[in-house]
Amino acid sequence: MQIGLFGKANVGKSTFFSAATETPVQIANFPFTTIHPNIGVAYVQSDCACKHFGIEHKNQLCMKGTRFIPVKLIDVAGLVPGAHEGKGLGNQFLDDARQAEVLIHVVDIAGTTDIQGQPVPIGTHDPLEDVEFVQDEFDQWFVDILQREWDKLTKEIEQKRTKLVDGIAKRFTGLGIKDYQVHDVLHKLDLIAKNPKEWTSSDVQTFVKELRKITKPIIIAANKADLCKDLDIIKKISDTVVIPCSAETELLLRKASKAGIVNYTSGDKQFSLVDNTKILPQQQKALDLVKIVFSKINSTGIQKILNIAVFDVLKFIVVFPVEDETKLTNKDGDVLPDSKLLPKNSTAKDLAGLIHADIAKGFLHAIDCKTKQRIGGDHILKNGDVIKIVSTLSRG
Repeated sequence: MQIGLFGKANVGKSTFFSAATETPVQIANFPFTTIHPNIGVAYVQSDCACKHFGIEHKNQLCMKGTRFIPVKLIDVAGLVPGAHEGKGLGNQFLDDARQAEVLIHVVDIAGTTDIQGQPVPIGTHDPLEDVEFVQDEFDQWFVDILQREWDKLTKEIEQKRTKLVDGIAKRFTGLGIKDYQVHDVLHKLDLIAKNPKEWTSSDVQTFVKELRKITKPIIIAANKADLCKDLDIIKKISDTVVIPCSAETELLLRKASKAGIVNYTSGDKQFSLVDNTKILPQQQKALDLVKIVFSKINSTGIQKILNIAVFDVLKFIVVFPVEDETKLTNKDGDVLPDSKLLPKNSTAKDLAGLIHADIAKGFLHAIDCKTKQRIGGDHILKNGDVIKIVSTLSRG
C-alpha cells in the first residue's frame, strides 16, 4: 500500500508528511525544498478484532480497540505547471507518483501561495486554480502516453496483432494499470466497440480522464483551513473528495504528545494536558491556537484524510491473519499479532499470497476464526475477518 503526497511548493506538503509519519524532513518557504521523495510510514485506523472477541491484548499497534495499520507515504517532489512537459521537477514527479495507488493533493485552501508556490497575502490566490492545474497535468500526462503511440496502436489492431483493451493496457503498464480497468472505462464510455481510427480528440481526452480518475484517484487535503476566511470555497470543488485540515496543528500536537505535555492520539477531536504538567507561556499560547483550529474544523484532519484515502476511496479492508484459530495467536503466542490491508473482494488465497508466496503455493484451505468454519481459496474476505491459512508449505 503506497500513498502519494503531492502539491505545489509551500502549501504544507512536507509538514503534512512530517505530521503523518513523525519523520523529520526539511521544511522551508521556497520551491523545491523537496527534491528527492521522502518515504515514511503513516498509519490508518480501524477497529481491532479484539473488540469482536471482547479480549485485551498487548500490541503497540492497538490502542483501546483501535488498530493502527501501517501504510507507505511518499512525499514527492514539488509540482509546477508544465510538469508533464518536464518543467520544474516534472519528470521526477511523475515517476514518483506512478508508484502510488492513491494520491493526496495538498492544497493551500487559504490562498496564501501563488501558482508557483510564492507567498502572497491570505486569500489573494484562488486555490481552485491549483486543483484544476494539477488535474490537468495528470490528464495531459495520460494523454501523452496514449497519443505518442496511437498510430502504432491502431495499426496493430487493424492487423489483428492486438485487441483494443490489451493494446491500451500495454501502454500504461508502467503505471500499474490493469486490463480490466481499461475495459471498464471503454465500456462505460461506449468506446469498447468503436474503431480507434474513428476516435476523436474528445474521445481520447474523455477516456484518459476517466482512466486517471479510477487508477490514480486523488483526494484533496485542504490545508491551512484554520487560516481560510471562508471554507465554503470547498463546496466549489466538485467530483473529488475534499477534507479540510491543518498539518501544522497536527505536527504541533504530535510533538507535544511525544514530549509528555498533552494526551493526544492522531484523529482525536480534542486533547488534554498531562496531569501535573507545567507549561511555558508560549506553549500555552500555541495550545490555545490549537483549540481555535479544533473549533473551526473539528480535528486536524490528517488522520481522517489517510483513513478516507484507504478505506473510502480505495475501498480496502483489514484482515487479521493468525496461526492458532482458537487462541488467535502466532507461533510465539502473540494475540492478533498482525493486520493486513487488502482490496475489496480479495480472497483467502489472496491473503495467503500477501503473507508469503510459499503459503499461497501450498494453500489447502483457511479457517474463519469468527465462525469457526472452513473456507476455500476463492472465499471472499470481509473487513475485520480473522483468518488462519492452512498450507502444505511453511514460510521460507
